[in-house]
Amino acid sequence: MSYTVLMLGWGFPPNVTGGLDTAVGELYEQFAPDEEVTIELVLPAEYAPDDRPGVHGVETGDGDIVTRIGRLSGAFVDHAADADLIHTNDWFGYNPGSRAQAEHDVPWVTTFHSLSSDRNAEPPAREQRAEQRVVNRSDHLIAVSHYTARKLRREYGGDAAVIHNGFPSVEPGDRDLKAELGIDGPMLFFVGRHTDQKGIEYLLYALAELRREDVTLVIGGTGHLTAQLEKFAELAGVADQVAFVGFVPEPELPDYYAAADLFVSPSRSEPFGITIVEALSAGTRVVSTECGAAEVLPDDCLVTVDRDAASIANGIGTGLAAGGPVEYEERGWDAVAADHRTFYEAVVTDEDPAAALGQTSG
Repeated sequence: MSYTVLMLGWGFPPNVTGGLDTAVGELYEQFAPDEEVTIELVLPAEYAPDDRPGVHGVETGDGDIVTRIGRLSGAFVDHAADADLIHTNDWFGYNPGSRAQAEHDVPWVTTFHSLSSDRNAEPPAREQRAEQRVVNRSDHLIAVSHYTARKLRREYGGDAAVIHNGFPSVEPGDRDLKAELGIDGPMLFFVGRHTDQKGIEYLLYALAELRREDVTLVIGGTGHLTAQLEKFAELAGVADQVAFVGFVPEPELPDYYAAADLFVSPSRSEPFGITIVEALSAGTRVVSTECGAAEVLPDDCLVTVDRDAASIANGIGTGLAAGGPVEYEERGWDAVAADHRTFYEAVVTDEDPAAALGQTSG
């Protein structure tokens, strides 16, 4: 059976490397040599690779994200004329997906990598309305974890099949980050956007609770909360133990992971957790609040903590005392692609895709 999937993304590694962008890029690469499944991908031109067949870059110009998405929609609808199904991601797929569905009567699949309530302390009403409309209009829903599927049902009444993300692996070099940063004792590492979702203030207060002056916390990434977090560190009395290193280019991340004695993910909400599995692949233990990645890891693989400073501090103490890497079986992107193939084939043959994956709808 041969069929074409038209997918809508926002970025493509290495131009943009969020979890959604990683997943879209990996699926494209996995299906590229496939003789039966053709992936056509529509992206903003500024993030699209210019040397890949079937990747259509669209100039989105200036304006807010809704305006830019509107400019993607026309091209997406045009390409949908030759597709057997369309596949969008998250809330920004509403306008392109609903228009393509209506004009071409093509099945519409949406994957939720996260919800607006995951990313924002006060979710924008515009995004929440779009998410509800996506749930109402899409023919089929996918969530990247049972964690996300439960939230999707609770917040919007949507039933989603679960296809977990794959595990990106990183390969550290021989760079000595501890020496470069002047760190003599244990190093904790966090990297991610400086937003409410990531719960970084919990980590700063946990460092104060830990009461160990030999521990240094290295914080990578940037965001609208960076200045506020620097102030938090001062107020908590740990500014001398915290190094804000800013944006960490993707090629440098493996050495940061490998240099750390622990990677700490204090997120308020983590639908999957790409950085968690990247850190594990570098041989670094992980302390984490609830996350989707835990669903496909051994029970003792992560030091799991609650979303409060005392619990995170206790988890850091436990992780430092344990030392050494943990053993686990990686989930490859080939397995993710195989699950998508099963899902897609059920859609184009009018079968239940959740049942095809061995899951129960509803």
